[in-house]
Amino acid sequence: MSKGQEKHQKRLNELLMLGKDLARRAHSKCELCGATGVSLAAYEVPPAPVQPDIDKTLFICSVCTEQIKNPKRMDAHHWHCLSAAVWSTTPAVQVVAVRMLKRLLDREGWAEDLYDQLYLESEVQQWVEESE
Repeated sequence: MSKGQEKHQKRLNELLMLGKDLARRAHSKCELCGATGVSLAAYEVPPAPVQPDIDKTLFICSVCTEQIKNPKRMDAHHWHCLSAAVWSTTPAVQVVAVRMLKRLLDREGWAEDLYDQLYLESEVQQWVEESE
């Protein structure tokens, strides 16, 4: 196994160790869209820390993951869930929700209305702007 592959596998194993705590925090639902009864996986919010950190990791479904990673495949209808996610008490959820909302601003009127209503703590706002 190559050194890069070993490093990647080690990171995945470290993220798996967060699984139970993430599931507990998320109540076994996607932390963005609220999907239940689907496979959920850890998603590290960029910029990722050196060591995996539960406070910088989400537990989300494959639909959300795919659309976060591939903005061209975004289904705006799916992201109506952001109206709840932006008010989450979990800062990492807020960060990703606001980043996704920003992607929709030019295409969706509801996204602009929601964005105009937002109030974020300064640390969360700073994190939103990092690695956008």
